[in-house]
This record gives sequence, C-alpha cells and structure tokens, in this order.
Amino acid sequence: MNRQLFLYHPTIGYKFIPNIKTRIQHENGGYLVRTNDWGFRSEIEFGKTKEAGKKRVLFFGDSFTAGDGVSNKYRFTDLLEQLIPGIEVFNFGLPGSGTDQQYLMYKEFGKDVECDLIVVTVLVENIRRIKSHYRYYFNSAGEKVVFQKPYFDFKNGEFELFNVPVESQPLKIEELPESEQGKVDTGGRFGMARSIVNALGLKELTQKVTKYQPVPEYNTADSPEWKVMKEILHRWSMDAQAKFLIIPLPLYQFTEETSDPKNYQARFGELKSQLNIEVFDPLPALKKYSAEERRNFRHKTDVHPTPEGHKAIAASIAAKISDMIR
Repeated sequence: MNRQLFLYHPTIGYKFIPNIKTRIQHENGGYLVRTNDWGFRSEIEFGKTKEAGKKRVLFFGDSFTAGDGVSNKYRFTDLLEQLIPGIEVFNFGLPGSGTDQQYLMYKEFGKDVECDLIVVTVLVENIRRIKSHYRYYFNSAGEKVVFQKPYFDFKNGEFELFNVPVESQPLKIEELPESEQGKVDTGGRFGMARSIVNALGLKELTQKVTKYQPVPEYNTADSPEWKVMKEILHRWSMDAQAKFLIIPLPLYQFTEETSDPKNYQARFGELKSQLNIEVFDPLPALKKYSAEERRNFRHKTDVHPTPEGHKAIAASIAAKISDMIR
C-alpha cells in the first residue's frame, strides 16, 4: 500500500489526509479518491448530529470497504443510499487496516456520531492482520518499508492494547528484534509460490486441486487469532451506541468456490450463538450469480471489487440493513 494518501495517527497508525482529491493509477484506467474534513473517503462531510428524518449507518472496514480500485460513487456503501430511501452512510473504511485498528477508529472518531446502525465489514483475511505488529508499505520513493501498527492481545489473562502510541517513523525489517521479525504482515501467504503460480496463469486451477485454504486461522474455535478477533468484536458490540451488525466479506476464493468457507462461517456463527451479536453472511447471495459474473466481481489482477462487485455486495446486504434500521 502506498503511504502518499495518508498521514500519521498516534492511535490508529495512519489515516487519509483530509480534503484531498486525486486520481490513482490502476489497471482499470484509474480511479478518483476524494476525502472530507475528517479524513475519510466521502463526497459529504461527516457531522455528529443526524439530519431530521434520516437514518444513518456507519461502516467500518479495510480497503474493500474504503473502495480501493473504484471511485467513491461506485462503492457498495454509496450504492446503498440509492437502494434504501432515506438513509445516509458514513464510510470509515481504511485501506490496509485490521479489525483492531478499525475498532480504535470507532472509539476515536465514531463513538460520538449519532447513528441508527454500526456495521463492521470484516474482510475475512483481517484475521491475519490483527496478529501483526507491523505492516509493509511503499513510501513516496517507491521503497518497501515497515511501519508499526497497534494490536490487541492477551497477556497474563488480560486483554491489552500494545504499540500505542504508534511509532511515527518507518523501520527496516532488519532493525526489528528477532522476536518481532515474524510479526510483519506481508499482505498474503506463501508470497514467492503465489507469484510463480500467478505468472504461469495456474492460480485458480492450483487452488481447486489443492483445496487451498487462504485463512486457516478460522479452522478451530481456539486458534489464537480467532480468540483475539472474537474479543475485539465482542468489546466493540458492547461499546456500540446503536444497533450493531457484523458482515464477514468473503475473499474471492470463497465467492468463486475454489475454497471452502465453512470454517470461517462457523466462527462468525459463534458470535451469534454465543454472544448474541448480529451477523449477516452475504456469501449465499453472491454465489447465486453465474461463474462468469462472479469472476467479474474482481479486477483482472487486483482482487478488490470492481463496480460490478460493489453492486452485488450492495444488493446482497440492502435488505438486512433496511430491516435493522426500521
């Protein structure tokens, strides 16, 4: 991820620079990023008080929610305003962030915002990010550097927040203590092998044959990663000043049926059965589209949603959102 769009934040690590309007180069020809006074991608300014007669929904998530690869107006959050009369949506999505940072963002920016519903869109891959202490970025010179990130973990039976305030300066991975060098989120698993497979054009076939599981952290209910994710979402639901909904966003491997979603679906199902947290799974609705349509939900090489993908996500969740804000 490129840091040129962002500025340092001592609690979250970084956020969008406020009031920017810039075009980002992309395989689709480029897309427009516009941010508001608060430093979030939006065509409108955010205010703490609701407009009379309007229902307000706050969305938190990573780059899939922020809208990497598309202009603001094509994002599923913006499309929901067209599908559900009388609502306004505040999109607090932050590319590259984990659910831990998104929870801190809610506490920092969203907790005092009057609303009817808080939606946490958890890209299921986020379970890796919440166990990371650092993440790779590209600086303005195109160099790969490491930045610290906040994270939660259990220590002596207590759930604690670490790396806050976040270091403002980048680091080189060789400068990290040896115990920390394995705590850097590189943005994916098996990077070298994946690059080779992608170059040969064998990615989808390989995943089908090997029954590739992109997020094995969901395989058991007692995995360290899931325990942290579950605790973050539980605390967030308790802190929420409005109705609270979790939407697990599937990776394309699950939408295109090259991987089995049952393990992550079981884990998020536990939030409902054990903690009474409302969860809505959009995957069944997304899988009703044809294979060709589902492949067009993502870009040719970039896995972020295309305008068609955002449209399908919006259509899959609109009824649930409408029902919860009545």
